[in-house]
Amino acid sequence: MPEREERPAAEQQRLEKEQLEDLGTVWRTRGRHGIHCLTVIGQVEGHTEAPPGQKTTKYEHVIPQLAAVQEDPEVEGLLVLLNTVGGDVEAGLALAELIASVSKPSATLVLGGGHSIGIPLAVSAKRSFIVPTATMTIHPVRHSGMILGVPQTMRWFEQMQDRITGFVADHSGMTRERYSELMLRTGELVMDVGTVLDGRKAVKEKLIDQLGGVADALDWLYKEIEALQ
Repeated sequence: MPEREERPAAEQQRLEKEQLEDLGTVWRTRGRHGIHCLTVIGQVEGHTEAPPGQKTTKYEHVIPQLAAVQEDPEVEGLLVLLNTVGGDVEAGLALAELIASVSKPSATLVLGGGHSIGIPLAVSAKRSFIVPTATMTIHPVRHSGMILGVPQTMRWFEQMQDRITGFVADHSGMTRERYSELMLRTGELVMDVGTVLDGRKAVKEKLIDQLGGVADALDWLYKEIEALQ
C-alpha cells in the first residue's frame, strides 16, 4: 500500500521535471493560488528553426500552454517571465495576442531583456513589471535574407510595423506617436535606428506599468485573483 501511495507523487515529480526542462514552465505553482509560470527565453522561434546552439522559445510549445491556462479551472493566473532578444515577428505577435486574450489575471516580468518583438509580449498581460537593470530595444521591423525590391515589399513592412505599434499602444500607456519617435531615433544604436530603454526609463515612458521583481508580480496576481472570489 505505501508503495502505491508513493507512485503518484513520484510520477508527478517526474512529469514536472520534464516539463521544466523541455518547456521551461511550472504548471500550477504551489503558492496560495494556482499560477502557471511561462518563460520566454532567447529567440522567439516561429516557422523557421533557429540555428543550432541558440536558446529559443518555440511558439508551437507556447500556444497550447496558453490555451490550457484559459481552460483549466485549477489555473487561476498567468505569470510570463521574459528575457528575449526578439525573433520571428509574426510568431511573437501571435503569442502576444494570445496572452492578451486570456481572461484570467496575468502579469509579465521583464528580466535581462525584452527586445524587438519581445516588447509586444512584455505589454500583453494585464499588468507588466520590469526589473531596473533590464533593457528593452525599440526598433523598426527588420528582415534577414533576400527580399524583392518592389513597392509591395515596403508596404508589407509598413503594415507589419503598424500592427506592432498599434498593439503596443493599445496595451501600454505609450502612444503610437511616441513609440514611432523612439523607434526611428538616430544616434543611439550603432548602424541602426531605435532606442534602448532600461527598466526605469521604460516605466517613465509608460511602456511598462511598474518596476518590480517576481514577488511584486505574484503579489499583484494574488490580489487580483482574490478580488474575483
